[in-house]
Amino acid sequence: MNRRERLRRCYFNEELDRPGVYSRTLLPEDDRSYGKLRVYLAAHTELKYTWSAAQIESDYPMDVVTEPHSEDVVRQITTLHTPKGDLGSRERVRIKGHDQEPNMAETYMLKNRQDAEKYLSLPMPEVGGDVSSYFKAEKEVGDAGIVDVDLGANPAGLAATLFGPQQFAMMSITDRDIIHRLCERRMTIMLNRLKFLLSKGVGPFFSTLGEEMVCPPLHSPKDFHEFNTKYDKPIADMVHNAGGRVHIHCHASIKKVFGDFIEMKVDVLHPFEAPPMGDILPHEAKELARDKLCLEGNIQIDRMYNATPQQIREETQLLIQTVFDDHKGLIVSPTASPYIYGKGEQCFPQYKAMIDTVLAWKG
Repeated sequence: MNRRERLRRCYFNEELDRPGVYSRTLLPEDDRSYGKLRVYLAAHTELKYTWSAAQIESDYPMDVVTEPHSEDVVRQITTLHTPKGDLGSRERVRIKGHDQEPNMAETYMLKNRQDAEKYLSLPMPEVGGDVSSYFKAEKEVGDAGIVDVDLGANPAGLAATLFGPQQFAMMSITDRDIIHRLCERRMTIMLNRLKFLLSKGVGPFFSTLGEEMVCPPLHSPKDFHEFNTKYDKPIADMVHNAGGRVHIHCHASIKKVFGDFIEMKVDVLHPFEAPPMGDILPHEAKELARDKLCLEGNIQIDRMYNATPQQIREETQLLIQTVFDDHKGLIVSPTASPYIYGKGEQCFPQYKAMIDTVLAWKG
């Protein structure tokens, strides 16, 4: 079974010869310490090439300028021009990679209801253009994996990002109707993207993220259902009606909303975190997911830097034993991309231990 077929079977919840093994790779491109890890992942794991669906849309009228902040960081000032007036945000952005100071928002694009009304006055993006780069990516990945079509932030996730977590929480109480309008607009945009892509033969593997922005413990299960499930399900339905599959990336405490992922008919869910980062144990996740969706995870990313290779082997073996008893529905993966600048050599033995344990599995 080649790597592409193995991933396809994961997404379609079919029996496997062994679990899949995968890692997100959003690490600094200029960090040479991760060179050995990049090569090992490319040679021995199931690969996912990401292809952004946003490239088929017209851009919003926007100006971005930068000003100095410190030796390693600049301040990025974004101005969005709408028919009802300008909106603006400020963010501190790394220009040299390190783990001490991540990108940090200073102000968010939307600050109140009036700003939301301005945003809602924007014309809908035009959809169209050349998708040949998708098919080129498919040829490049070949039998080593799949091309993941990134549909972008989901409706609720985008709304929460526009307001910032604190103001979004307040608006979800005082101005719930405007949140729904923002979500509905974003859903329509994503459906328009999807219609065009499907008409061009793009697919079948699609992904979204952002659900974690409106998820316990920050928000109630009711909020998750009203803002995530309500607007994500039509998107997933369109994918499924075309024979495609949907991947969702969602940190946080998902136990109380796991049924919503089932209702949305999510095909692959990453990650599924035990306390203290989440609230669901592997056997609980498997009990809920069995014959319904594939679980992707769940080695905590900090373990790749702080555990020993032997500990990672044992954790991987236990994960497989717990979640792969039916020979279906598991892609072994860390919970996030390698993230500490300059520490690629430090985490490589742990990644190798995880990968080699999966490759050596005999069921």
